[in-house]
Order: sequence, then C-alpha cells, then structure tokens
Amino acid sequence: MDKVYISPVILSGGSGSRLWPLSREEYPKQFLSFLDSNSLFQDGISRIKTIANKKIEIDDILVVANEKHRFLVLDQLDKIHLNKKTKILLEPFGLNTAPALTLAALEAEKKGNDPVLVVVPADQTITDEKAFNQALESAIKVALNNSIVILGISPNAPNTGYGYIKVDESIGKFDQVNVDKFIEKPNLEKAKEYLKSGNYFWNGGIFVVKTSVWLKAIDKFRSDILIATKAAWKKKSIDGEFIRPDAELYKAIPADSIDFSVMEKCPNSREFEIQMIPLDCGWNDLGSWEAFFQTNKVDKDGNVQFGDSLTCATKDSLIYSTKRLVSTLGVKNLIIVETDDALLVADRSKSQDVKKIVEQLKGSNRFECGIHGKVHRPWGWYDNIDSGEGFKVKRIQVNPGASLSLQKHRHRAEHWVVVKGVAEVVNGEKLIKLLENESTFIPKGQSHRLSNPGPDFLEIIEVQSGKYLEEDDIIRIEDSYGRN
Repeated sequence: MDKVYISPVILSGGSGSRLWPLSREEYPKQFLSFLDSNSLFQDGISRIKTIANKKIEIDDILVVANEKHRFLVLDQLDKIHLNKKTKILLEPFGLNTAPALTLAALEAEKKGNDPVLVVVPADQTITDEKAFNQALESAIKVALNNSIVILGISPNAPNTGYGYIKVDESIGKFDQVNVDKFIEKPNLEKAKEYLKSGNYFWNGGIFVVKTSVWLKAIDKFRSDILIATKAAWKKKSIDGEFIRPDAELYKAIPADSIDFSVMEKCPNSREFEIQMIPLDCGWNDLGSWEAFFQTNKVDKDGNVQFGDSLTCATKDSLIYSTKRLVSTLGVKNLIIVETDDALLVADRSKSQDVKKIVEQLKGSNRFECGIHGKVHRPWGWYDNIDSGEGFKVKRIQVNPGASLSLQKHRHRAEHWVVVKGVAEVVNGEKLIKLLENESTFIPKGQSHRLSNPGPDFLEIIEVQSGKYLEEDDIIRIEDSYGRN
C-alpha cells in the first residue's frame, strides 16, 4: 500500500439525553470524563491519531460540532495539545449525521488528494486500542478500492438499543464481507436470534470512505442534501479556529442520518459497494446508564458505585454520586444518579427511557434539561450556590489570562468578593486590582468586566441582588469570544 492520506472526522453533535442528569444539552456526554481524566471526545481524537504510521498520514482532523459547544471543543482540544492540528466545523443547529459528514467531505475535498474519511462518533469507549487500529487499517485498505466500509461491532449480548448489520456470511477477525442489509433496533426475541446466527453485528456508526466516494453517494441518493449543504458551505465564514457554514442557508438542508440517506441504500445498488469489517475491541457507545453499568466492574453484590455512596442490602444497582452521600437500603436493579441540582432514580430496565424525562423537562421549560448548576463558559465556569427572592449567589472561576465580557445589567446589582487569586476589575470608569478577601460593588446599569491577569485560577463569590436575576439580563459591550 502506497502512502495513504486520511482525514479523521469526529462527529460531536449529540446531546446524550439518555445519560441525564449528568449529560445535558449545554454539556453533553462526549465532553464528560466518565472513566479517566480525559473526556470521551478527547479520548476519541487521541485514539484515532495513533493510527498514523509510515504508510498512513493524517491530514487535518475535522471536528463537526454544534455552535453552542464551540468553546468546549476548543478548550478540550487545547488540553490535549491538538487545537493547532484540528479544524472545527460548526453547525448552527444539528441536522443529524448526513449533513455533518457532507460538511467534512467538502472541507477535505479542498486538499486535492482525495483523503479517506475515517468517521467516528465522539461519544464512544474502546478498551482494546490495538484491535481498533487494526480494524481501521483493514477498513482503509478496502476503502481505497472505492468501497464504502462500515465497522460492525461483534455483539456480546442481545441488545435492543442498537441497529444491526446483516452480512451475507459468517467471517473471521478483520475479514471483509458484503453487507446484506441494515436492520433497525429489534425486539428482544429478534436480538437473541441475531446473536445466535453469527452474521449480525451492531452498527456503531463508524464508517471509512474516500471523500470522492461519499460525495458521489450522497449526490446519488440524497442530492437535495448535497446541493443545500454546498450552498451553505460556499458562503462559509472563518473566525479564528471556527469554520461556519451560512446559518440561513443551513436551514434549507434536509435532516437525515448517514444510515438512512446512504448506507441502507447501498446493498441494493450496483454503483456503490458496501463492505463490513468486524470490530471486537471492547466497544461501547455509553448510550444509556445501563450501557455505562455494563462497562464497569461490579462489586460482590453486583453493584457499580462512583463517588460518595453507602449501600446496605443493595444488589445489581448503579449508584453515581457527584457531590453528596447517596445511601441505599433494601433495593435492587436501580439506577441512581446524583448531581448538584437533580437526582435520577430509575429501574435499570427503563434505562433507554431516561430521555422521556428530558422531554418532560423541556415541555415544562425547566432549565435542568439543558444546563447544570455548574455552567461552563469560554473563560472558565460559574456554579450557582444559592438563590431566593431578590438574590442569587454564584461561585465564579476565571482561567489564567482570561476575562469576561465588558457588560452591564438592566435589573441587577452585583457584589464581588475575591477568595482566591488576583482580580482586575473594570467598574465604570475605574480600573481596580483586588486581592484575596477584597471586594467591590457594581451598581445596576454600570459597565463592568472581570479579568484574571495572573498565572493561577481566580475565584470570586458573586452576590446578585434585584427583581430579575436571569442570564438574559446581560448587555455585552465588548467580548473576546464573539458572543452577542
């Protein structure tokens, strides 16, 4: 095999609603650290980077993400030192995976060397990276012959939460085989049949395809998606690290998945050959709390515990605590997840239905569906500590060298107390330096800005007072991050 150029495509637009309350729209599961210090997103990019060798060269890593997550992506790339080697393509809103991959293909096409796109969701775990890379290398070789290749996950249980791939024969490790058809999520009886047969595999959403082949395939099967995506891409804007298709034109793109738009039509097509490579690498998509349970070791009572928990006469349960002690007595087969502002208690058999809770929260306009009590911003984060009629208390951390926007409020006044580090404060016409235990008062309607000029993290306590204390009472005068 001569030198091959690949462009990893990291699809990072999911919301992870079935992992609520830990995963939320503003901070979804791909950016969370479940099993080690890195997030799923960081692990995914770091993992795929290791496939490079003497015969495989990595072109730009292409991350397709939602506009609202842009600073999360940038911050997490910076922490693993890949921010300079990655292009971030921002969707103004999610339209499923087919438009996302088409955006990436249009960017990759500019290189002129027709790179192989290695398309990987950002929210998966893999325990055997060697096996993963071997399967990818096999898939790349097949894709060079203009085939569309999907990696099929070797099933270890009759799982009803995944789509299935049916191949035309049983195969060995890393052997390629023709895909017969794709099957949507089956019932339990069918899933048991598929597991027993030996020629059904889980569809994990990992695809390998040449740039030119994908663009031809999407043109063949869903030319409306390609035409509309090209129109939005033609009027793209570049803002530092971010590449944005035109937001208004993006609204005209039909929403569809890679599977529905192209993959499921290939087995009946003479023009496009679709092949599958089996993948047996300890894969899990962490698509639910039950999936999370299955990826971790159980104790002598069959429980999986994280954080501060205490169990008595408790069996086969997941207990996940982030802040407080969670105690259980005389229960079994439960999922219990505690965060600072929400608690989930569910039967493990209902794990796939957690998203119904999120839908109810949305219907009631509850903030808990989208944001945590601890809210991440490009300059750091804030944590809502307490609130009541006419007041709100926040703990704010500002990254070294970062600053909030120059802003003012119509309805509230603020009192800032420095508890750690050194603060530089614009308060009206004054520029003030505050040390630990020093404070300043900002009247309603006065322009102000908080900055951290030092090398360490800055922490302050902010006390807001007024009749209206919501986040939309911010008038930004100047902002380093391009926010309105």
